[in-house]
Amino acid sequence: MNILVCISQVPDTTTKVKFTENNTKLDTGGIQWVINPWDELSLTRALELKDDPSSGVQKVSVAHVGPASNEATIRKALAIGADDAYRVDTDALDAYQVAAQLAELVKTGSFDIILCGIESSDYNGSNVGGMLAEFLDYTSVSGISQLEISEGKAIVNREIDGGKESLAVSLPFVGIVQKGIAKEPRIAAMRGIMMARKKPINVTAAKDIAPLTEVKEFEPPKPRPACKFVDPDNPAELIELLQNEAKVI
Repeated sequence: MNILVCISQVPDTTTKVKFTENNTKLDTGGIQWVINPWDELSLTRALELKDDPSSGVQKVSVAHVGPASNEATIRKALAIGADDAYRVDTDALDAYQVAAQLAELVKTGSFDIILCGIESSDYNGSNVGGMLAEFLDYTSVSGISQLEISEGKAIVNREIDGGKESLAVSLPFVGIVQKGIAKEPRIAAMRGIMMARKKPINVTAAKDIAPLTEVKEFEPPKPRPACKFVDPDNPAELIELLQNEAKVI
């Protein structure tokens, strides 16, 4: 049984994001790139299953849509423990294009479970996993917080209103993973980092798939207003500010 984990590259959450060319492009200078946290947790769970002989998982691969400059992030996934990697050689332009490129890649391989993070920490679109399943005509389950394998089927738990839902899913399927799938992301050990240098990254040419959306402009959030202090003996002023200025009551 083979698992493919789709990973994206995102700025570290401590990065101060800036834009160039009249706020039409991200300024990538000085950005520390990391694996998207939801994808990293997906990879961790896939490796945990591989470590369990009863699961039947023999191989864990990762897939990424992006240029050669992103291979440092792919190597991080290999250092964590992925056996090999696939990179579609094109810029990621929108969720539709990324999902379509990944679908073409999946069709050329033999993967039983495809895992995607529920969203990326930069755009927060929550679209790629569902679109990928539709392109492949695979069963998909979203919001997965637990994944086991039993008797050749995936047993997944997901949060629903008022409780949890447990499903048995036939393979192949696309699992859209949220936090909770693993307790903590797996950290690369020195041995893993050294081995990652020799693990293959299989590069494939992109298909002629145009995006459906285009970024016209980024709008940074407005600066926060200065903090206002209210005399504790004057609650009327506090209520007035909350009602008419903050508009929270």
